[in-house]
Amino acid sequence: MRTTDTPHGRVVVVTGASGGVGRATARAFAAGGDRVALVARGTEGLAAAADDVRRAGGEALVISADVSDAKAVDDAAQQVVDTFGPIDVWVNNAFTGVFAPFTEIGPDEFRRVTEVTYLGYVFGTRAALRHMLPRDRGTIVQVGSALAYRGIPLQSAYCGAKHAIQGFNESLRCELLHTRSAVRTTMVQLPGLNTPQFDWVLNRMRGRARPVAPVYQPEVAARAIVYAASHARRREYWVGASTAATLLANAVVPGLLDRYLARTGFGSQQEGDRHDGPANLWAPADGRQGHDFGAHGRFDDEAVHHSPQQWVSRNRRRVGAALTVGAAGALAARKLAGQARR
Repeated sequence: MRTTDTPHGRVVVVTGASGGVGRATARAFAAGGDRVALVARGTEGLAAAADDVRRAGGEALVISADVSDAKAVDDAAQQVVDTFGPIDVWVNNAFTGVFAPFTEIGPDEFRRVTEVTYLGYVFGTRAALRHMLPRDRGTIVQVGSALAYRGIPLQSAYCGAKHAIQGFNESLRCELLHTRSAVRTTMVQLPGLNTPQFDWVLNRMRGRARPVAPVYQPEVAARAIVYAASHARRREYWVGASTAATLLANAVVPGLLDRYLARTGFGSQQEGDRHDGPANLWAPADGRQGHDFGAHGRFDDEAVHHSPQQWVSRNRRRVGAALTVGAAGALAARKLAGQARR
């Protein structure tokens, strides 16, 4: 499923590559021999991510850029092409957030989350398409969340941005299908993950920020993203049983889910005493005065490394066929049992 003309692997761009899911995703692409352009604002995390990519067997290109700056993103894309050649895969992943009740988030803070988390995807997609459409080749992976469908308390800015990405991506996908373009776009909806974001997010809660359980390791997300990049005809992938359960419940009983989250959503997103880390809303937490945070957060003891649901998502036709055969077999068995009794 490689999409490159060269023997050196695909040319892949990952935004938000200095930590968390982006860091794990860059490593996963590199393990397949891909050349990976790492885009983020910081310095320490980017340098360490580049080392990870090289150790994994890939080539690395470090680009310091703020994805909320459209020109900076365009320049980054051109630098990738000038250095590595045509872009095969672009992964939009960079984000920022604020953990607080909506009334405690300032207008500038809300705008900043929207500019990075939503417009950063828009600008990244535009930059990717500028190079992919003339070749009529390439894949754009939008890293989403269960929160793209289901808003939760204390994350109104982030949830709003993820919902916006969902609508934007659906619109774009329709346009690409209309023009019969071979450029693909797909979305990967993620669960709660063990990433450093919970120690660098701007937090106004009483307790220390944490992901809603169950918590998955970022490598689970990375594997799904790499898979989606090679199987982008699917409009989206769900990762984690909690994602599937949340989205299904939201489709069937959204009002009941509102009330459930009103009762549980505050406590499930914080623990212990409040911890004010190096909030990365306005400046990178891994800048020259900071340090490399890596891919993992502080939840290794509880985070799971595999998602059986992810296998089901990838093999839904096979599972559906098996269930159909099983149901037919059960029906035939009941008929035979009935005939025997007669």
